[in-house]
Amino acid sequence: MNAHQESESDEVEALVVDMCRQHDNAPAALLEILHDIQDAVGHVPQSSLAAIADALNLSRAEVHGVVSFYHDFRAAPAGTVTVKVCRAEACQSMGALTLIEDLCRRHGVTLGETSADKGLTIEPIYCLGNCALSPAALVNGKPVGRADVERVDGAIREARS
Repeated sequence: MNAHQESESDEVEALVVDMCRQHDNAPAALLEILHDIQDAVGHVPQSSLAAIADALNLSRAEVHGVVSFYHDFRAAPAGTVTVKVCRAEACQSMGALTLIEDLCRRHGVTLGETSADKGLTIEPIYCLGNCALSPAALVNGKPVGRADVERVDGAIREARS
């Protein structure tokens, strides 16, 4: 690890300790703390798990279990544009899986991964509550109903501009 990485790691650890303290180091606040960290850093760094566990008097395995259980937590930063495509039953019945395959192929990215240029992340999500307009997607938090490749690509272009 070089000096820049160590400095960055120390900053993240200080931020984590501060966020835990803001929640009174309460183990019951773990989800809120993880969301706060992801909002601030863009992901929940693997290196932060030990500091969280120490602050909340939990095992590192318990913290890791929560981070890995919930799909919304990332171990690495997402791309500039994040596309989430619903994989719940209503959206699947309306072509969501084909949409995901087409988007991944068109953009050269694997589902759940970020493109090499860090510009795009495509993720599954389970129910956006927009079943009447399925398949449904979110592009940087903006809903896209009756999603197809052209509509999603249009939303991606808009998000990039």
